[in-house]
Amino acid sequence: MPPATKPAKSSSTSVRPLGDKILVRRDEAASKTDTGIFLPESSKDKPKTGIVEAVGTGALNTDTGERIPLTIKKGDRIIFTSYSGTEVKLNDQELLIMSEEDVLAIID
Repeated sequence: MPPATKPAKSSSTSVRPLGDKILVRRDEAASKTDTGIFLPESSKDKPKTGIVEAVGTGALNTDTGERIPLTIKKGDRIIFTSYSGTEVKLNDQELLIMSEEDVLAIID
């Protein structure tokens, strides 16, 4: 009997948010001020903006059983609340999974 082999690891992981959840790549924190002063890592604020990487199927209407489509789509630049979402690390990328209701605005 040949030894069992492990399945090959894929170099890219596909993540599909459920329901009204979205997957967001947060923008990079500024490393220097407008006046040219470099900021230490400890004083950088996490940006409250990002790009939507994936969206769920929409919220479920409990009365009719139908899905309510999301107003946000993949590729939208958004502004979200300060403490929204759950941070996850996939393929060495830091991402956020959050509800659509945590989004304050879409940047055009």
